[in-house]
Amino acid sequence: MEENKISNLHFSREIRDYSFITLGLISYTFGWSAFLLPYKITTGGLAGIGAIIFYATGFPMQWTYFLVNIVLLAFAAKILGPKFSIKTTYAIFMMTFLFWFFQLVIVDAAGHPLQLLGPNQDSMACVIGSILCGIGLGIVFSNNGSTGGTDIIAAVVHKYRDVTLGRMIMYCDIIIISSCYFVFHDWRRVIFGFVTLIIISYMLDYVINSTRRSVQFFIFSKKYAEISDKITTQTHRGVTVITGTGWYSKNEVKMLIVMAHKNQSVDIFRLIKDIDPNAFITQSAVTGVFGQGFDRLKVK
Repeated sequence: MEENKISNLHFSREIRDYSFITLGLISYTFGWSAFLLPYKITTGGLAGIGAIIFYATGFPMQWTYFLVNIVLLAFAAKILGPKFSIKTTYAIFMMTFLFWFFQLVIVDAAGHPLQLLGPNQDSMACVIGSILCGIGLGIVFSNNGSTGGTDIIAAVVHKYRDVTLGRMIMYCDIIIISSCYFVFHDWRRVIFGFVTLIIISYMLDYVINSTRRSVQFFIFSKKYAEISDKITTQTHRGVTVITGTGWYSKNEVKMLIVMAHKNQSVDIFRLIKDIDPNAFITQSAVTGVFGQGFDRLKVK
């Protein structure tokens, strides 16, 4: 009975995740199709590569995005695991469809991308499109989703090299945005690309509440052993068990200390609730965590 209840909870959470991932993808693809593409603005990621190819040749960006992603996903499926692959595959197919749909709808009488804000409104289009894209990505990432592309490359490199995901994605984005100069021969377009990237990054962090920060949990529960096993196997975070005494009851208690990335907080709360809804938990933000699984200790 309890196992059925947990499986139902997991099923409902997966449905919720996929629903919000879809909502995030709609925001992202609408921002691209309605504001960035019509004003010939690019940014990082595989969508940026598709946009540059579209500006240069007219080849639809969704097909570039789709084909390259399928190749990357096939290469990375065994490395990154089935859970990453399933949600990423869903996002790739859904985003390809949404790009096609919005570019089919948002066109002028001649069939070209429609400039909703009118001509010579590149700056405003850059800001609005970037905000929508950033919000969309934030929703996707905060619900355990991925849009593929450079995320896949970064995740693979991060698995084998001491390069953070954020830094790897940043390197890819700089190369992609700078390459648009060879299409337009206009540094103004490159500057727009970097402005777009900055706004998207800011909105992404804003939506997911800076999930790259670390958090510290203190957990008190009679089912501490089961909770420790689940945290270790499902979130791959270490758990320290400390024996203490409740001064009011004078009974011995077990306290779990867990350090985790902030974007793992929801998963940790969920698995604790599944095992012991009456557990006593405190969570606090930690400004710096150094060691295995976190930042490297750097002292000059």
